Amino acid sequence: MVRQHHYYSGNHLHYLTASTYRRVRIFDSERFKSHFVQTLGDLRQELGLQIHGYILMPEHFHALIWPSPQANPSDIMQSLKERTALFILKNLKENSGQPWCQKMLHRFTLSSSVHSHATYRVWARRCYDMNIWSEKKRLEKLNYMHANPVKRRLVSQPGDWPWSSWRFYHLGDSSLLTMDRPP
Repeated sequence: MVRQHHYYSGNHLHYLTASTYRRVRIFDSERFKSHFVQTLGDLRQELGLQIHGYILMPEHFHALIWPSPQANPSDIMQSLKERTALFILKNLKENSGQPWCQKMLHRFTLSSSVHSHATYRVWARRCYDMNIWSEKKRLEKLNYMHANPVKRRLVSQPGDWPWSSWRFYHLGDSSLLTMDRPP
């Protein structure tokens, strides 16, 4: 398999994508969606990164980020996935008497053939990182992200999906997460 090369200098955007383990629809939960967005905002403050776009779907997310000298995209992804996974698993375990929580915990349980010290996995191990070098590619990725819930028939218009940067760019709505403008 050909290994993708990543360039982690601080002078360009990165398009990041990650899916949940087994594509489990954990982000059907409002609590988990809110926590994910809050965590992304917290990481901006802690690590000095910029967020230029995002979308959170039921079982994956995309983000356009401009890393900082304190953290490269790999560090950012690791922190985001770790913090959200810990929160999700803690909440599912605390509410394991609820059928939906039981179902989610079961879906996140690692099979015995997986060699891991962990019992559960919330995020798929691999994630995708693409260097974004041009304005044309930045707009292409933003448009792709914002069209995702419409394409999946979750909503009829991009603005009907609050868990993305579309509302910031088109309505000036920063109630969930403010975007950083490109330099």
